[in-house]
Amino acid sequence: MKTLKSMRLHIGIFGKTNVGKSSILNRITGQDISIVSDIAGTTTDVVEKSMELLPIGPVNFLDTAGINDSTALAAERIEKTMKILNRTDIAVVVCTPDGIDDYEKSLIEKFNELKIPFIILVNKIDINTSSYPWEEQGITQNIIFTSAHTDKDLVFKFKEALVKLLPEDFVNSPKIAGDLIPEKSTVILVIPIDKEAPKGRIILPQVQTLRDLLDSNCISIVVKENELKNALENLKTPPALVITDSQAFKQVAEIVPDSIPLTSFSILFARLKGDLEAFTKGAQAIDNLQDGDRVLILESCTHHAIEDDIGRVKIPNLLKKKTGKNLIIENIAGHDFPDISQYKLIIHCGACMTNRREVLSRILIANKQNIPISNYGIVISYCLGILPRATGIFN
Repeated sequence: MKTLKSMRLHIGIFGKTNVGKSSILNRITGQDISIVSDIAGTTTDVVEKSMELLPIGPVNFLDTAGINDSTALAAERIEKTMKILNRTDIAVVVCTPDGIDDYEKSLIEKFNELKIPFIILVNKIDINTSSYPWEEQGITQNIIFTSAHTDKDLVFKFKEALVKLLPEDFVNSPKIAGDLIPEKSTVILVIPIDKEAPKGRIILPQVQTLRDLLDSNCISIVVKENELKNALENLKTPPALVITDSQAFKQVAEIVPDSIPLTSFSILFARLKGDLEAFTKGAQAIDNLQDGDRVLILESCTHHAIEDDIGRVKIPNLLKKKTGKNLIIENIAGHDFPDISQYKLIIHCGACMTNRREVLSRILIANKQNIPISNYGIVISYCLGILPRATGIFN
């Protein structure tokens, strides 16, 4: 089974047109992934390639359009390139021995702002003997001098530099729930089979959580919400934890005794993919919402909205009931992150279909503009008045 794209290390390839970005990517992957041409602007959209890059593991390369593209579609291409920064775990800036100028420097400033580690890859040393004062520019580490066409050690050099920058949560994958309870504990997972459940399957966060518990040598009991009471009564000893779909939070909270820890899949993913503390703090802004305030609900994936959709119906209804205010609630799906200055609150989904870097980038941008940000599970439990209980397992 292939590793999910959201769980792969995202490596962004950036640089001006015709510095050899596509040639470098083709050498590293061993395949002709990107078109190689002397014509500026050949790479128009972001080209993605998922692969196993040993000994790193599962990665996803993002080959971007040249940032100094002067063709007719330049603005659109550059905008797409810059959006990729929010998904980039490690960036690679490809340039020539002539050095870097304002284009690359603006990228590096953006990397530093978003806390993205980066590699400077100086290509075409076989045909260009220019000598740029790298040390004077403060670039002394994570720099590779190479040629996409003649350097036999290119792939080794790249991997060696990459290993030094690997994020800790990629090297040592964090647990979803297995670290919250003792080994061999019993956990009940409450999974409603409703309109949002794919036919014949269960949704991704539930699958990943179940696998995490199995890997942690825990005993997992999976029930629907209307079977929970019987499941609890049939156990000789109480479970160490109950995990529920956020949509069933109210019903489950009424059934599970206060002595048994309770949380939701979405809250577990708030910790896994984002920042639990920031999301919890963000939910408190709900009490300050006023008539006419705008709230943005972000969905990582595009999907067909059903009649009782959680992000488009259930959460908006909970917010309006909790606040008693006439709120303007908008939904955006996918990787686009708009101008957020007009919003008083941002609510993110569980982010099972995107990587942690994108969620953290959005939190960083929101914090910089002093706009509260939270996530589905946190907001639902806050509106229901059970947030302290739903997050108690993390204390």
